[in-house]
Amino acid sequence: MAEANFKWLTCAGILCCLIWHGFAQQGGSDCIKANAKSCGECIQAGPNCGWCKKTDFLQEGEPTSARCDDLAALKSKGCPMEDIENPRGSKQVLENREVTNRKKGAAEKLKPEAITQIQPQKLALHLRVGEPQTFSLKFKRAEDYPIDLYYLMDLSYSMKDDLENVKSLGTALMLEMEKITSDFRIGFGSFVEKTVMPYISTTPAKLRNPCTGDQNCTSPFSYKNVLSLTSEGNKFNELVGKQHISGNLDSPEGGFDAIMQVAVCGEQIGWRNVTRLLVFSTDAGFHFAGDGKLGGIVLPNDGKCHLENNVYTMSHYYDYPSIAHLVQKLSENNIQTIFAVTEEFQAVYKELKNLIPKSAVGTLSSNSSNVIQLIIDAYNSLSSEVILENTKLPKGVTISYKSFCKNGVNDTQEDGRKCSNISIGDEVRFEINITANECPKKEQNETIKIKPLGFTEEVEINLQFICECQCQSEGEPNSPACHAGNGTFECGACRCNEGRIGRLCECSTDEVNSEDMDAYCRRENSTEICSNNGECICGQCVCKKRENTNEVYSGKYCECDNFNCDRSNGLICGGNGICKCRVCECFPNFTGSACDCSLDTTPCMASNGQICNGRGTCECGTCNCTDPKFQGPTCEMCQTCLGVCAEHKDCVQCRAFDKGEKKETCSQECMHFNMTRVESRDKLPQPGQSDPLSHCKEKDVDDCWFYFTYSVNSNGEANVHVVETPECPSGPDIIPIVAGVVAGIVLIGLALLLIWKLLMIIHDRREFAKFEKEKMNAKWDTQENPIYKSPINNFKNPNYGRKAGL
Repeated sequence: MAEANFKWLTCAGILCCLIWHGFAQQGGSDCIKANAKSCGECIQAGPNCGWCKKTDFLQEGEPTSARCDDLAALKSKGCPMEDIENPRGSKQVLENREVTNRKKGAAEKLKPEAITQIQPQKLALHLRVGEPQTFSLKFKRAEDYPIDLYYLMDLSYSMKDDLENVKSLGTALMLEMEKITSDFRIGFGSFVEKTVMPYISTTPAKLRNPCTGDQNCTSPFSYKNVLSLTSEGNKFNELVGKQHISGNLDSPEGGFDAIMQVAVCGEQIGWRNVTRLLVFSTDAGFHFAGDGKLGGIVLPNDGKCHLENNVYTMSHYYDYPSIAHLVQKLSENNIQTIFAVTEEFQAVYKELKNLIPKSAVGTLSSNSSNVIQLIIDAYNSLSSEVILENTKLPKGVTISYKSFCKNGVNDTQEDGRKCSNISIGDEVRFEINITANECPKKEQNETIKIKPLGFTEEVEINLQFICECQCQSEGEPNSPACHAGNGTFECGACRCNEGRIGRLCECSTDEVNSEDMDAYCRRENSTEICSNNGECICGQCVCKKRENTNEVYSGKYCECDNFNCDRSNGLICGGNGICKCRVCECFPNFTGSACDCSLDTTPCMASNGQICNGRGTCECGTCNCTDPKFQGPTCEMCQTCLGVCAEHKDCVQCRAFDKGEKKETCSQECMHFNMTRVESRDKLPQPGQSDPLSHCKEKDVDDCWFYFTYSVNSNGEANVHVVETPECPSGPDIIPIVAGVVAGIVLIGLALLLIWKLLMIIHDRREFAKFEKEKMNAKWDTQENPIYKSPINNFKNPNYGRKAGL
C-alpha cells in the first residue's frame, strides 16, 4: 500500500510540474506573439511579460523580440533577475482626511466644506497594462449635515387648492427638519408652461388672465425663481402667500424646463456644497424633448442658465430638455429629486424615477396637505442609499466595484456600486479596481473622479501610465555599440535609427537583399540559406517564428529546433526532458534517446523489499526475470513453486508444537532457522523492517490455525516468530441442537394440525352450502309434508243458528 501511494505521489508531482511548465509557456506565448522590438513594447504586451537587458542573452539566430518573454521563461533561459525589466504598478494616497465624527448639537459649528464623509480624497495610481490597481473607499453619513431644499411647484389652475397648503409650508417644514439638521435652508419656485401656442392661449385677454369666469389668475409663465434658498421660514411663507394660480391649455406641463434651470442656475438659486433636495410638485404629466415642435421650437435645449430677474426668458426659443440631459445636469450638480405627484400620475413618475438616479416618488394628496411628511419620508429614503459614479474613463481604462455594506451584505458588478439601508453614523466600504488595457497614444496622465450620487464630495484619482522601462531613460543615442552610432543602445539591445536594420543596425534597408551577404547565411557544403528555416538579414540568419510560439528555431544557420526530437507516448522526449537542437536532454532519473527509460527502481521493488525479488534485473523501470520459473512485474509469480508459508509449515509445526508430518525427523530437517515464540498475533513482527518478511497462517493436523512469520536478515539467517497458542475450533453445543430439533418437530406438527383443521372447515362449509342450494331447488312446499294428514276433522251442524218453529 505504501509503495502504491509513493508511486501515485511521484506521478502526481511530475504531472504538476508539466502542467506548471505548460502554463508558464502559455503565459510567455503572449509575450512572444507581441514581437516586441523594445522594452516599452514588451511591458505593454501583458502584466507577466519581462525584458532581459543582458547584453549577451540572445543566441545566434534569435531576433531581438526573443528578449521579451514570461519571467519564469527568461530565468530558465539564463537571464539573471537583476537584468530583467519588469516594472510594477503602484498606488499612492495623496490626501486622506478622516471621516467626520460629529454629533448633532455639538458646540462647534463646522462649515459644510469642513465635513468629510468620504475617504480618501485624492490618490495617484501608476498603471501597467493588464495589471489592476485596487484601493478601498470608505463612506460614512455625517450627523447634522446641512440641507438645501428647493420647492418647485406647478401653478396651473388645477393646483389652486394645493397652493393654499403650501403657503404655510416654510415654518412647518423648518420645525420638522430641525430634527434632522441644525443647518437647513428652503427656497421656492413655480412653473406653468411655455408661453407660445398651442400650450397657452395667446389672445391678449387670455395672456392677462388665462382663467375663465371671475377667477383672478396671473399671466402664464414658464418658470419663476420666487425665493432663493434661505434659512428664514417666515420669508418663505410671506412670498409664497403672494403667489397666484395661472393656467394653460394642454394637460402636460413644462416642468422639465423649470428643473433644468433650477439645476444649472446655482448662483441665482443659492445652492451650497451640501445635500441638495429638489421637491417637484405637480398633478399632471410633462413635456420632453421633441414636444417643442408643436410650437415651432426646434432648437435643442442648451442646458445653460437663462434667468433674467428670476424669470426663464428662453422658453420660446429652446425645446424642452430630454430625460438624459436632465439626468446629466442633476448628477453634475448633485441634486436629489423628490417627485410629489398625485395618485393619478404615480405610474408615470415611477418610470421616470427609474431613469433618474437618486430620485424618489411620493403620493401627494389632492390638496397637498401631506407634503411635509412626504418630503421627510423621501429624504430618509434617498439618504439611506449610497451609489457611486465615476467620470468618463480614458480610452482603454476599465473600473469595477465591490461593496461591503451593513450586516455582511457584499455585491459586485453594477450592484457593487451601491449600499442601502444606511443610517446616520453607519460606515460602509467599497473596493475599487482600475485596470489599463492599453497605453494612451500621447502617454499623458489622466484624472478621473468618483463620488456618491447626490453628494458634493468626491475622490480625485490621477492615473499615470507605465509605458516605458526605466532602462530606456538610460539609453545611449548614436551608440558605438550599434554599428558606429546607427542606433540607440538601450536595455541591452540596439534600437536602430530610421533607415537602418539588423540586430546591431549594421546595414541599411537598401542592403537587405544583397546576394553577397547570403553567403554568410549558408552552412558549408550547403546551398540552403539559413537551413530554409530563416531569413538572411545583413549577413545574419534571423530564424522564422512558428504558429506555435513554444516551437523555436535557433542556431547560427537556424539548423536547430526544439520540436524534432524523439517522442514517447506522443510527447517530445517523453515529457521527461528538454529538446535542444534536436537532441533530448533528459531530466534526472531518465535516460534514452526519447528519455523514456526511467532509472527509478521503485516499480521493480518486490513485496519482500528486494529488487525483482532477487530473481531479475530492473531495466527502465521494468523487471527482466533471469529465473524462467518466476514471472510478473516483480518476478514474484511462480506457478510451480510452493510458497514460503507452505514450504516451512511442517518444520514450524514440529518445532513449536511437537506434532505434524516431520515430528520424527524434526531435529534433522528443521533446524535451519531461529525460532522465537510470542504470546499473540500482535507481538509478531510487522511490515516495514529492513529484512524481507512473510506473514503466514496455516492449519495443523488437529485442524487448528497457527500463525508465524518468516524472514531472512542481511547475513542470510532465517528467523521465525510463531504464536505459541494455536486457534482451535470449539466443539458443537448439544443442548441447543437437541432443543432446536424437538421444538422444530413440535412446531411442524402443530402447523400440520392447523392446516388439516382449516381444510376440514372449508370442506364442511362447502357441503352445507351445497345442501342449502338443493333445499332451495325443491318442487314441494317446504312448509308442509305432502303425506301428512291432520287428525282433526271439523263438522258443522246445518241447523245451527236457525229460529225455532221454522
